[in-house]
Amino acid sequence: MNPMVEFCISNLANGSQEAYDILEQDPNLDVLEYGCLSYCSLCSETFFAIVNGDVVEADTPSELVINIYKYIEENPLF
Repeated sequence: MNPMVEFCISNLANGSQEAYDILEQDPNLDVLEYGCLSYCSLCSETFFAIVNGDVVEADTPSELVINIYKYIEENPLF
């Protein structure tokens, strides 16, 4: 089972698309996009993704990628 990384389409439009594109290339991740993840206030303020059910945030898309991999490393599924 791969870690699941979920993005809100509005956050992608706000700039996190760069992180999505990088993570989507990783065959060890399941990267999904949704119309809304119901984190509207967070979505309008920062870059974020839901990783295995938990929010991971960052100030830039590249930092988001780093934070997602760090979260996955620190919180393995098995």
